[in-house]
Amino acid sequence: MDLSGKKVLIFAGPMYEDRELFYPYYRFLEAQAKVTVAGIGEKKYTGKYGVPIEVDAQSKDLTGDKWDIVVVPGGFAPDKIRADQSACKIVSETLKGGRIVAAICHGPWVLVDAEVCKGRKLTSYANIKLDLINAGATWVDEEVVVDRGLITSRTPADLPAFCAAIIKEAQLSPV
Repeated sequence: MDLSGKKVLIFAGPMYEDRELFYPYYRFLEAQAKVTVAGIGEKKYTGKYGVPIEVDAQSKDLTGDKWDIVVVPGGFAPDKIRADQSACKIVSETLKGGRIVAAICHGPWVLVDAEVCKGRKLTSYANIKLDLINAGATWVDEEVVVDRGLITSRTPADLPAFCAAIIKEAQLSPV
């Protein structure tokens, strides 16, 4: 599964879900994508399970760039990422441009603040189900949901299906 020439942005924030950041990170590197990790103010973050990551850039410096794929991992980080206007702008502009945004676990919280949920079929960690419904989404309990460039999953157990869906959609994408 080749992603040569594709630009991937993965968000990081305080207390990100370690597996949900690193699994896609290494999977997309393996597929030959150019992967950038973006922060929301700090240069370094620590995951829920203590794994540190140093970011490549800050979201505010990346808003003008075009990303083929944007990934929002879960954990506690999405609550901070969704408050970052630049991160929300990147998510919104990526979808408007016909490209892919993928969010897992609590990551769809960012989709709420980016105002891209209305009329979409989504999944997430069950605790934020009502947030997504209130933002206009149809929520379902499935391992991965693909809806017009928006890809969502529930938990780390869904990571294989999540990454496979992202790669499949990226290979089909005309952009």
